Amino acid sequence: MPALIPTDFTARVTWLGHNPDRDAALETCALTRMELSFAGHVGESRAGLTRPSDSRVLAQYKRGTPIRNTRQLSILSAEDLAAIAARMGLDALDPALVGASMVIEGIPDFSFVPPSSRLQDEDSGTTLTIDMENRPCQLPAKPIEARHPGFGKAFKRAAAGRRGVTAWVEREGTITLGATLRLHIPDQPVWPHLEAVRASAR
Repeated sequence: MPALIPTDFTARVTWLGHNPDRDAALETCALTRMELSFAGHVGESRAGLTRPSDSRVLAQYKRGTPIRNTRQLSILSAEDLAAIAARMGLDALDPALVGASMVIEGIPDFSFVPPSSRLQDEDSGTTLTIDMENRPCQLPAKPIEARHPGFGKAFKRAAAGRRGVTAWVEREGTITLGATLRLHIPDQPVWPHLEAVRASAR
């Protein structure tokens, strides 16, 4: 039995984004083609084989510790993005405002696909490994507020469970707008002690 199971779930890439400087702004600029190396999208602010640790992993490392970069890409589903917009009271939400690298359409409950799942381009073979759910934060509030006054602060709560995932490049290649990505999931049951650990951490 293979360790990774190809599923019948596929997604179409509906949006690609690039951010050259996260210190200057969170927003991403739309692309039609994304060249991906093992370090991520060349020239993108999230790219790199390593990154400095941040608040997400303070339980493991002091802030600023060099660690493997498993957050090269921020991927959301069109379905989750539409749900976030509806929760906020907006007709639509531009993925550029939330710093998305990629938006895909067609995989239900995408934010909860298992960690270590793969998204593989059906044509090029380019493959992304999903690290984990991307938790909502306040950073998108500022660009959203600039575009939609009065709505920025609503993002974090509205995006709970809908923020998509972070991912890193397992096989180099190109992904283009409109590409089809197939979901492959690890053949592994959920750890039976997960809920007990969650309860003790609350």
